[in-house]
Amino acid sequence: MADKQKSESKRGGFGSKLGFILAAAGSAVGLGNIWRFPYLAAKYGGGFFLLVYLIFAVTFGFSLMLTEIAIGRRTGKSVVGAYREVHKGFAGLGWLAMIIPALILPYYCVIGGWVLKYMVTFLTGGGADAATATYQTADPGVTLNFFTNFISHVGEPTGYFIIYVLLGAVVVMLGVEKGIEKVSKFLMPVLFLLIVAIAVYTLTLDGAGAGVKYYLLPDFTDFSAGKLFKTVAAAVGQLFYSMSIAMGIMVTYGSYMRKDDPLESSVRNIEVFDTAVAFLAGLIIVPAVFIFSNGDAEALNKGPSLMFVTMPQVFRTMPAGQVIGALFFILVTLAALTSSISLMEVVTAVVIEKFRVKRMWASVIVIVITLLLGLLSVFGYSIWSDVTLMKMQILDFFDFITNNIMMPILAFLTCIMIGYVVKTKYVEDEVLFGEDRFRSVKMYRIMIKFICPVCMILILLTPFITDI
Repeated sequence: MADKQKSESKRGGFGSKLGFILAAAGSAVGLGNIWRFPYLAAKYGGGFFLLVYLIFAVTFGFSLMLTEIAIGRRTGKSVVGAYREVHKGFAGLGWLAMIIPALILPYYCVIGGWVLKYMVTFLTGGGADAATATYQTADPGVTLNFFTNFISHVGEPTGYFIIYVLLGAVVVMLGVEKGIEKVSKFLMPVLFLLIVAIAVYTLTLDGAGAGVKYYLLPDFTDFSAGKLFKTVAAAVGQLFYSMSIAMGIMVTYGSYMRKDDPLESSVRNIEVFDTAVAFLAGLIIVPAVFIFSNGDAEALNKGPSLMFVTMPQVFRTMPAGQVIGALFFILVTLAALTSSISLMEVVTAVVIEKFRVKRMWASVIVIVITLLLGLLSVFGYSIWSDVTLMKMQILDFFDFITNNIMMPILAFLTCIMIGYVVKTKYVEDEVLFGEDRFRSVKMYRIMIKFICPVCMILILLTPFITDI
């Protein structure tokens, strides 16, 4: 026992409950909250999607997040060591839990570099340039907007990508308490204040009420079993993005959590913070785009076009748009940075544990791997734009295999391991460590043993079911 405590002390850990909650919430709050959540809410029935998402967040999302954090705290190891300690037959899940963030981190940092570019552009007074609709190219028949013109080159996107990777790496190099916790305690309150301020300002704009109505009120027109299935699948899929589930992050952060901090309430606090940010992001983007597009729901596009094309155009037409645009992209940069730090920490923790190297050298190894893999995504929009994998661009391919295949498989097998092999008591005992009761224990058992596995199967089969 003394050896284990010595080992835990050597690994480092969060110095307070607040530090853990803000760090975990920072991991959960990312690009998925800012642009993906508002788009899905608008697409799948407004308030109806919000209701479905909230129900799954407090049940499905809570159960999976609690499981991962409990595994991390009980084992006190990186994802590779943690899954092996839970059950040797599932040791391979630890490697899968490391590979997922190792593949996500590079392309996530590429997108983070794009956000950084826009933040710099708006801060230096170039908001109008960012809203430029077309750039003429050497080919008379081809025009590019500001975004596509930027990513079609090699030099500048590569430079911003490298800067973004190094920003996160510095924090990881400083360690858990001195780096991740301190930065999270500063960035997360700033992020929350920014999103509240921008949301309040957006709601004061003429015509914002129609956008809020579209965002919040349930739309049951053309309601069908097929639409219900798609809404549920979208809500469950969004939970992976929003709550950092099945990425190894919560296992890793859980391993740094203090034993005397309450586990159940901490997870609830993370959920509240994460969902609040996603909801407020919707109050910014949906009404603003609604006003800009004169009520055209098609303007709420999925993917980079909403963030990097539509929003700059919105800010150009908005009073004080240059300032609001700058604040918005500062907000998005902070959200993306806290998530990329957590992704990097998962891989770094494994390298430290398995190769027994100091954190500095482990971070350098992860940086090199991230830069090499990330350049594939950078080049995929420029000099390798003709290269496709499964008919997808390189970045989209990495996003597809991690989010649509690997993460649901990891979540499904984790549920099987906890629900049927080591039994839910494994997690329940950890929750009860230092607490007198586990308030959601009955719901937790049902979710892990039945609901969550079924949801994971549905997520994996969604492309096929949707086609049918």
